[in-house]
Amino acid sequence: MTSTVPALGTRTAEGSALQAVLLDMDGTLVDTEGFWWDVEVEVFAALGHTLDDSWRHVVVGGPMTRSAGFLIEATGAAITLAELAVLLNDGFEERIGQALPLMPGAARLLAELHEHAIPTALVSASHRRIIDRVLTVLGPHHFDLSVAGDEVSRTKPFPDPYLMAAARLGADPSRCAVVEDTATGVAAAEAAGCRVVAVPSVAPITPAAGRTVVPSLEAVDLAFLRSLMTEMR
Repeated sequence: MTSTVPALGTRTAEGSALQAVLLDMDGTLVDTEGFWWDVEVEVFAALGHTLDDSWRHVVVGGPMTRSAGFLIEATGAAITLAELAVLLNDGFEERIGQALPLMPGAARLLAELHEHAIPTALVSASHRRIIDRVLTVLGPHHFDLSVAGDEVSRTKPFPDPYLMAAARLGADPSRCAVVEDTATGVAAAEAAGCRVVAVPSVAPITPAAGRTVVPSLEAVDLAFLRSLMTEMR
């Protein structure tokens, strides 16, 4: 979804260097990383293959072309990438139609950002059809725009999705706070020059320069995100 965004000067609190907040979706705002793995296991079981649980850390957080491609190569399944993508998206869409749990603190954080008119974007490696379904639960009014994995030539771990979101919001990437849950997403945000808050979901993420690791979104609020920019001064 896309909407007209007023000039940043009218949207950002006076004296704050935070220009925008860019949020990942799966595993960050919605508790769906496990959904993807469950669907992958089911689809490959129907194809006669068993997935090794250790592969979960390989495919988490990445674009479908990478994760699906890896699983095809690892199993030797007789299916094309395009065919597999359809099956995975269909299976995932069916699951989120039954239940879509939010991560702890997600609803509160989105409401706070909206209340204070902070320019906000949803930036995901998931396809547009999936993002639009999830937005009906998250509330499309919480986001000025969203960027899907099938709308950029290079998705995460490349910086392109975050650079696109920042540009469309008229924000300097270095003044954007990104919230991510995987190493792949963190790599994309850092390559774009953003300040990163990592909330690990499946695999641990270590703190680093320009990167803050927190246990959950319960530790993240607007004051916290603004403090990341204050540290840059």
